[in-house]
Order: sequence, then structure tokens, then C-alpha cells
Amino acid sequence: MSASASSSSPTPSAGPSTRPSLENGNEQNSVVIKVGMLGDSQIGKTSLMVKYVEGHFDEDYIQTLGVNFMEKTITVRRTSITFSLWDLGGQREFVNMLPLVCNDAVAILFMFDLSRKSTLNSVKEWYRQARGFNKTAIPFLIGTKFDTFSTFPRDEQEEITKQAKRFAKAMHASLIFCSTSASINVQKIFKIVLAKAFDLKCVIPEIDGVGEPVLMYVDI
Repeated sequence: MSASASSSSPTPSAGPSTRPSLENGNEQNSVVIKVGMLGDSQIGKTSLMVKYVEGHFDEDYIQTLGVNFMEKTITVRRTSITFSLWDLGGQREFVNMLPLVCNDAVAILFMFDLSRKSTLNSVKEWYRQARGFNKTAIPFLIGTKFDTFSTFPRDEQEEITKQAKRFAKAMHASLIFCSTSASINVQKIFKIVLAKAFDLKCVIPEIDGVGEPVLMYVDI
């Protein structure tokens, strides 16, 4: 499903009051968590979204033209939670559609390809522009294609990992390395998004070693 940009002028997202909450009670209620996905083209944003929602990985890459949109609903504590995922095409001509993805997002995944350092450097600009539309969304720095990255020489892995950790610290963002094709940390990304969104305790073990699928989300 695709979406098109609105012609109306963008407005910043509302403050923390828009953050969802889990209600205690006998009645089942429903909550929508909007998650924006930003980053350069061909880094695996759509693949991650499809893998999480539909559970499969498609090697036939279809480049996102504009905005892709998918939903997945889960149940937690008698609450129906719908992840509303918005994936922006990475080409610069789609930057005018940034408000469509960022406005009202509870979390934003700033994504890069671990095997292409230039895509990590681009995160700075994606972050700067996204914060212009939404200053309250919970930031995540997501490194994709860990399966390829894990075959790199140790020194290259160390350099990228250190830079990613610096960026995550500056962004106050959780840092997660994942692989869609190898099913590494895909589910955990959204479990941590959920925990951060509802301020729930998360018991997923952290990983921070070079050469490992990094997963850091505490005290960010």
C-alpha cells in the first residue's frame, strides 16, 4: 500500500501527551503506535517492514517510490496494539514527503546499511530533518545487513561499530544491528519500541561487542 504527500503545510508533532499508554481494566482497548522508517535508498527499510509484518524475506528488491505503509497488530495486557509502519523512499526527491512519515510518529527508526559507511554518515541529515517535524518521537539507530557486515575484517567492523555507538549516543537513540535475511534482531527491534513507548521493563539482554549483533537500549 502506498501513500502520497499532503499539500498542506507540515506541522510539528504534538508533545509527549500523544505517547500511548496501556490501560488497566477489564475492557480490551486498542492503541496505534506510528513508527517512521528513514534512511538512504537500498538499505533494507522495506525488507525489514515486510519481514516483521508478514514474516518473510523477499530477495527481489522493489525500490520504494514515495511512502510504503503496513500495519501489524499484537495483543499485550488485554490491549490491542497496532504498529503503523511508514517507510520513506531513500531518494532525495521524496524528502518533501518527510512530514507524512514523521508527524505523530511515536518512534522513528533511523536506518543505515552496515556494509556501506556512507549510509551511516547520511543519518545525521535524516535526523536533523526529521527532528524539524517531530521533536518527541523516540529515536532508534538501526544497522541493517549484519549478515554481510559480519564477514568484514575485524578492523572495519570495529570502525563502523564505534561510529554507530557515537551517533547513537549523540541522538540519545537505542542502537540495534539486524539482518532481515538471517532473522537477526528483527522482532527485538519492535519489542524494544513497544517497551520504550509504554515505559515497560525490557529484559532482552544487551549486546555491545565488536563483531556481534549489537543491541543497546538501556540508559541511552
